[in-house]
Amino acid sequence: MKIIKRNGSEAEFDIQKISAAVTKANAAVPEAERMTPVQIERIAQSVTLSCQKVNRALSVEEIQDLVEKQIMAHGAYEVAKRYITYRYTRSLVRQANTTDEKILSLIECNNEEAKQENSNKNPTVNSVQRDYMAGEVSRDITDRILLPQEIVEAHQAGIIHFHDTDYYAQHMHNCDLVNLEDMLQNGTVISGTMIEKPHSFSTACNIATQIIAQVASNQYGGQSISLTHLAPFVQVSREKIMRALREELTGVDIPEEKLTAMAESRLREEIRRGVQTIQYQVVTLLTTNGQAPFVTVFMYLNEAKDAQEKKDLALIIEETLLQRHQGVKNEEGVWVTPAFPKLVYVLEEDNITPGAPYYYLTQLAAKCTARRMVPDYISEKIMLELKKDKNGEGHCYTCMGCRSFLTPYVDENGKPKYYGRFNQGVVTINLVDVACTACQDVRSEEKFWQVLEERLELCHRALQCRHERLEGTLSDAAPILWQHGALARLGKGEPITKLLHGGYSTISLGYAGLWECVYAVTGKKLTEPEGEAFGLEVMKALNAACAKWKAAEGIDYSLYGTPLESTTYKFAKCLQKRFGIIEGVTDKSYITNSYHVHVTEPIDAFEKLAFEAKFQALSPGGAISYVEVPNMQQNLEAVLQVIRFIYDNIMYAELNTKSDYCQVCGWDGEIVIEETDGKLI
Repeated sequence: MKIIKRNGSEAEFDIQKISAAVTKANAAVPEAERMTPVQIERIAQSVTLSCQKVNRALSVEEIQDLVEKQIMAHGAYEVAKRYITYRYTRSLVRQANTTDEKILSLIECNNEEAKQENSNKNPTVNSVQRDYMAGEVSRDITDRILLPQEIVEAHQAGIIHFHDTDYYAQHMHNCDLVNLEDMLQNGTVISGTMIEKPHSFSTACNIATQIIAQVASNQYGGQSISLTHLAPFVQVSREKIMRALREELTGVDIPEEKLTAMAESRLREEIRRGVQTIQYQVVTLLTTNGQAPFVTVFMYLNEAKDAQEKKDLALIIEETLLQRHQGVKNEEGVWVTPAFPKLVYVLEEDNITPGAPYYYLTQLAAKCTARRMVPDYISEKIMLELKKDKNGEGHCYTCMGCRSFLTPYVDENGKPKYYGRFNQGVVTINLVDVACTACQDVRSEEKFWQVLEERLELCHRALQCRHERLEGTLSDAAPILWQHGALARLGKGEPITKLLHGGYSTISLGYAGLWECVYAVTGKKLTEPEGEAFGLEVMKALNAACAKWKAAEGIDYSLYGTPLESTTYKFAKCLQKRFGIIEGVTDKSYITNSYHVHVTEPIDAFEKLAFEAKFQALSPGGAISYVEVPNMQQNLEAVLQVIRFIYDNIMYAELNTKSDYCQVCGWDGEIVIEETDGKLI
């Protein structure tokens, strides 16, 4: 059994330390008030049993809370008083050097939170450690100086989650859709060097990777680029290759169709090299915060401007899927699945049914999904229904990173705009805590709505802090973003303030734990009729709050299904500390992401997607639904059936398949996951 020490490092649970601590407190009281050695041993054993039942690694503070309760349960009030006084005195001493201890644990690579935080960060690397160290200092400044104390306390208690406090001290935003088209067609500047419009597809790909790295170093969330913005350069290369061939074959009598075939063959090779540049550069690049860029590549045929560009885009998409299916070689020379770039593939009329002109791409996407877990899938049909602008026109566009979506926006010329826009930041409400607070004594929907309103206003104040932190930021803070086209073409010294208002950018109210929230209030599962009805009402209330704030302030608040990552465990731990173990609510070491059906619920892929689609439609700031499937490489028709179902029923979804590699023996396939000490191994 493990524990988490105060500096974030992990250690073995030691029952003797509990006995020793209670014995010290016991020795400090008059003899008449003391407990017997047998009683002390029973306390230590009871605490040990309680820790084992939780089925996760508890923090030192949580264990000390259990010790206090056990001492009190034995009626040893003087001993308890001594124990509490000692804890309080030690906490005052620690407050002076908590940040120092955390930084030292990061340097020594024994901070458990850092180890599990992010799939594209390696905490043993110097550049990552430097970023984490700066992050700890930023958190300290944020908690002590920059944020109101009520928000800091709510964040620490797990009532809300104020995302990315390690970057809050700087004037940085969350995620964005890079305007790669503007930067490639009109030129850009990277590190003070003018980059003009490229003269070939391969050069365009190389420039794109440099842009990705620069953008990633100037914000802290995900970014997305579209392959459509690279497609025009296929024709540029085609014409360039044809000119070169004509020069090479001057005086040679060769049929035009053969010349064209030779040119297309060379063009295919250039496309292969260009796509390989993007894949390998993204995997191998390290940004200034020591991680691979969190980048999503968008593949949408109907984004092309004409028929020829669509055909050229299809060539790029095909090569991208082929290379991702192959994977990349690790240091042992084995083909493995890279985490990035993420791929998003749009399902549309031209590629969704057998016989459609681009159905072969969807078949290739299914093959890639079965082996490498990407791409994710967007249904153009459903998205056009859900994402309508103020003119009533539907639009299909990519997410920023893994699931965050901008809201529809029309510029001053009446044209839809997505590339060059961004998200200001996220604050997440813990819906499970709202429900548990409201239903501590008895289930009460009326009390729930009251507590929810109070918590939403707390989130509102926290989101205003995020917005105000960006107000007045000068374009000089990140020239690649604000001056050279990634997000805008502002002048030097010009504030970015106008981009924070009027819907140009969004700011996200995240939510987590709808499943447990519904069960705590109604006693019904989200998948039961009464639970579903209540869950939908909660979602509508969250959207109504965003709409009210937006109308009052002209800031585009949007509801976002938070990808909790390690916060799912933080929220669960805080809930258990505040409310104890409540069956079906706080009895797991995690809470459920956004609106998702609980992982223990028996439900098939089609039923799950159809059910979750109702909730995804009420999560306009971003959401994704998953279905968990085993190794499907020998059953691609089943994968294609799920893909076709996605097209007809839900806007954005992914199939989570298994793609494992053993670092000891080199075995490649599906590795069984086992639970040890509350961890999945």
